[in-house]
Amino acid sequence: MSPKTTTLDSGLRVVSYEMPQLQTTSLGIWVKAGARNESAAQNGIAHYLEHMAFKGTSRRSALQIAEEIEDVGGEINASTSMEMTAYYARVLKDDAPLAIDILSDIILDPKFDKDELERERGVILQEIAASIDTPDDLVFDLAQRAAYPDHALGRPILGSAEAVKGYNGEAIAAYRDQHYAAPSILVSAAGAIEHERLVDLAQSALSSLPTTAGPKWDNANYGGGVHLVKKPLEQTHVVLCFQAPGYLSKDIYALQVLSGVLGGGMSSRLFQEVREKRGLCYSIFAYASAYEDTGLLNVYAATGSQETGELVDVVSDQLRSIASSVTEEEIKRARSQLKAGLMMSLESSSARANQIARQMLIHNRVVSPEEIIKKIDAVDVAAISKLASGLFERARPSLGAVGDLSGLSPYDDIAAEFA
Repeated sequence: MSPKTTTLDSGLRVVSYEMPQLQTTSLGIWVKAGARNESAAQNGIAHYLEHMAFKGTSRRSALQIAEEIEDVGGEINASTSMEMTAYYARVLKDDAPLAIDILSDIILDPKFDKDELERERGVILQEIAASIDTPDDLVFDLAQRAAYPDHALGRPILGSAEAVKGYNGEAIAAYRDQHYAAPSILVSAAGAIEHERLVDLAQSALSSLPTTAGPKWDNANYGGGVHLVKKPLEQTHVVLCFQAPGYLSKDIYALQVLSGVLGGGMSSRLFQEVREKRGLCYSIFAYASAYEDTGLLNVYAATGSQETGELVDVVSDQLRSIASSVTEEEIKRARSQLKAGLMMSLESSSARANQIARQMLIHNRVVSPEEIIKKIDAVDVAAISKLASGLFERARPSLGAVGDLSGLSPYDDIAAEFA
């Protein structure tokens, strides 16, 4: 089976991947708009909209939305990221029309009832408070803020408590009306679904979408710097990150392989050097985060306050040396991890629907697993060395840390290691 795509006259795109061996369908509506589309005064509003979509429409109350999908044994959820918002469901194959009807209803016609708005405001404020109270959540927001100061990418997706307290239904609806248009929206499904049937359902349910695309987001400007929060914790949580290619770059696969070599598993350099050889921490890993025009290579670790300085020094040494010392064996292992992760995920209809949706919104085409594997296999020692040199030589890192900061070296001293 191959994915099938259709673009309607409105600009709405439909993509599907039929998995006839299944009895279920995973489907959803993906919007190429998220926290990155917000102004500073709107921080958190995309996430608030996602919550309010489930709080009632002209046709359904919040309870009825939940009851209708669960009456048929289905599941429904949504998520907001920097550049996308997704509303999705998983149902038995005969209930796909119901799922599309509910998903389109909550996107096109949320009521923004005042009582529901106030209740959900409380829920989101608790979500923000929980994030602030969770150091291994907060530290990622701090590092992101240091990387992209005064830019939407540097602000938390949840928003600030102060901002969330000020939003009303009109403000949330205005954001939706500005960014939820047919050319920016895609219907994706995988599982027991025929493409022509999905196209008919999407065309019928979403015909009222506006046809003029919303404004484009601002270009990202990487800054680099430091944001620290002192808290009385047993451990100090640290994220060190560096400017990296975005997902449209030809180097995106090399970036993923590099993050795997550095901290993708128990055999990775950082795990072996920092945890296994020195016992400096329990958890350490590296990961790549990519956006349309920029990205980050990140390292996270948590350790005791007295070990923080040594841990950061060892991590810095490993980052600076990787360009000249990476081996083909390490790269082969990281490539295998990426390829296995890809193929394992494709056995899930939900993961497949999400993957083809993201690919269509990013590339305007579905990238086959074979093409992805070919590009992963093309990453070699020379590619990793070149990329690592560009990332870690004459670089300005971004640093976020939470906890007892007494053992953490000054930011300027850490940055000087990469100058």
